[in-house]
Amino acid sequence: MSDLPIGYWLKHLDRLIESDLDRVLAAESLGRRQWQVLSSLRNDPTTLLQLGQRLLPFLEEGESTVGPEVEALRRRGWVSGLVSLELTPEGERVHDALLEQVTQTRSRLTEGISEQEYRATIEVLERMAANLEQG
Repeated sequence: MSDLPIGYWLKHLDRLIESDLDRVLAAESLGRRQWQVLSSLRNDPTTLLQLGQRLLPFLEEGESTVGPEVEALRRRGWVSGLVSLELTPEGERVHDALLEQVTQTRSRLTEGISEQEYRATIEVLERMAANLEQG
């Protein structure tokens, strides 16, 4: 067992996930945030405000909105709507093609980890977050 603290492993894993995802998304010249917008809108069209609230936990320091990502996807013809945002048929096609690759990446991430181990890890991380949110 490693003597490194959990913060190290959380940051290290996040960087590895981001790097792997960036590699997959590069085929369509997409960033992680744009992928999150596509995924969020795929089955649940919504307003820009609601979309921003959904994705708030994923925003980096200094980011306050997903508006620029939505506009970039709109220019590509993948998002439509002014009040309620939704994917265009082309946006759905791109999302679905990338989802297959993202799913393969996620499978690699959890290789050798049982469903029970995965769930236990999530539960521990949730409790740790709750501990710090309370105090």
